[in-house]
Amino acid sequence: MRIAAFIAKRLALLIPVLIGVSIASFFLIRLIPGDPVLLIVPETATEADIAAARERLGLDQPVPVQYLRYLGGVLQGDFGTSIATNRPVAMDLAQRLPVTLELVTLAMLLAVAASVALGVHAARRLNRLGDMVTRIGAIIGNSLPEFWLGIMLILLFYQGLGIAPAPSGRIDSALAVPTVTGLITVDTLLAGRWDSFLNALAHLALPVVTLAVATSAPLIRSVRASAIEVMQSDNYRCAAAHGLPEGRLVNRYLMRQTLTRLPALAALVFGNLIGGSVLIEFVFSWQGLGQWALRGMQVRDYPVIQSFVLVTATAYVLVFLVADIVQAMLDPRVRI
Repeated sequence: MRIAAFIAKRLALLIPVLIGVSIASFFLIRLIPGDPVLLIVPETATEADIAAARERLGLDQPVPVQYLRYLGGVLQGDFGTSIATNRPVAMDLAQRLPVTLELVTLAMLLAVAASVALGVHAARRLNRLGDMVTRIGAIIGNSLPEFWLGIMLILLFYQGLGIAPAPSGRIDSALAVPTVTGLITVDTLLAGRWDSFLNALAHLALPVVTLAVATSAPLIRSVRASAIEVMQSDNYRCAAAHGLPEGRLVNRYLMRQTLTRLPALAALVFGNLIGGSVLIEFVFSWQGLGQWALRGMQVRDYPVIQSFVLVTATAYVLVFLVADIVQAMLDPRVRI
């Protein structure tokens, strides 16, 4: 009951947060120089044609009136209509959000697993070769631009070695399956198509590795620092002095206490991945949320940009909620 009440309270706090985000994004976007109407009308359009297009899109009204109409639509599940494509934004969100979530979730799982293994390994070999190699690798991974790393992996594994598929989407067109969940790996399994599933995994490999390398550096440093602190604590030294088996010492003391700090940082990194995967999606032709928002920015598509900001803010709040619950489960000193 305590956890349920905590979740309900956090979800209730989500409402004023999203209203504030919607207000800020709605008004700030309109400070961008340029008129989106001029980007969709033909060059031969007259002033009357431009005025008619602006009236059709509701851009002829005062900005506060536009916001109230937008907010009323959002409350009913209507995020507006794209200025550039004239498609409902809610339809594009439903199509593209699972694409990005699948990519960043797999990348996050890989980054967390690698960070825990490498961080604990480095802490247990403090100031030795394994520790120095891990620290240098984390610095290099943190310094590499994501888009450059993605291009280098494409040149190596696709162009050079020929063992990776072309960076042309999520799956080969000949192996495509009907969309059920929007998650390509799940949809291929639901269709019982193992060839399509393996092909989807092959397409996922390079972008997932690229994102995982770029995001694992802060996680490795955090895990290493936490593990060193645990190993220098009195309770760990006491347990080691009593001759506990190494496996039990690592699993019951080192790993459990080290992981208590990881959920909050992992949530922050995951939220950044959702909003910052645009370059990787562009490099690998991944038709996800980031690439959709980038095109919206290029043509000043107000409904698309507003919806992207709103969805990203919602993801941040929900991810931090999950992180708080996981941290409370790992650390008995934390009380919800």
